[in-house]
Amino acid sequence: MKRAIDWDELRLFLAVARSAGLNAAARQTGTSAPTLGRRMNALERRLDRQLFTRSQTGYELTDAGQALYRYAQEMEAAARGIDRWRDETPRWLVRISAGSWTSRFLARHMDELWAGDASLAIELSTAHQRVDILHRQADIGVRNRAPQEPRLAGRKTNDVAYAIYRATGRSGDLPWVAVIGEASVTPTARWVDRNFSALAQITCSDPRALLDCVVAGVGQAVLPCFVGDGEPGLECPGGAIDELREEQWLVLNEQARQEPAVRTVIDRLAALLQKHGPLFAGTAGPA
Repeated sequence: MKRAIDWDELRLFLAVARSAGLNAAARQTGTSAPTLGRRMNALERRLDRQLFTRSQTGYELTDAGQALYRYAQEMEAAARGIDRWRDETPRWLVRISAGSWTSRFLARHMDELWAGDASLAIELSTAHQRVDILHRQADIGVRNRAPQEPRLAGRKTNDVAYAIYRATGRSGDLPWVAVIGEASVTPTARWVDRNFSALAQITCSDPRALLDCVVAGVGQAVLPCFVGDGEPGLECPGGAIDELREEQWLVLNEQARQEPAVRTVIDRLAALLQKHGPLFAGTAGPA
């Protein structure tokens, strides 16, 4: 069985081929010229092919040498890629799934979650439907109830309050702004549909557009207090709606919880949400 050619032999071969001789190649590789000569002779014997035509003016590649040179260049490029990969800081991806409003809040505080960590990448996925954390569609989910599925862990962070908001100074009977489509599956959207659907003259499929309508003063809508109270120019004339109050939970796969990167993000995420607990609970007051 023939012994495989190692990369060090090909590295020396490339140096001799590029230098068209031994002396310059010796200076480049830190190997003496006689040693290089012996290594090239041994490589030719192992391959049973003449790689160089030797003369007083130097080493010239034969046809076989030219073919090996092309293959060796490919190996050199691959080796450089491996070296770059080895020297790179490992990067771990942690995926967070949350609803529209929570995703907006997390995006605005991403500096506290990522914290300039070169070894960490965060993927923020906005989802109206529940994501399957058990099968790792996401590593961490921000939900409104404790997990019931087996092999899922939960960590309560806050209570979340909702209220009716309008632009500051707007009085009188304003039309309702409501969400439709995929965003209308939330308990809040269903509550508005049950109680005020007949008064909803403006509908939006994107919750962010709903907020823009309220800020523009064209209508009123139910918003999470952490959104409404954190938005300059909005007021809440009636206070929090008791029946819409819900819990906020961080949910994650039991196995994922053992991974260092996920543990880091879950701790940062919990600290961020708990720091803003009064805002989520509707007790912080307007911005």
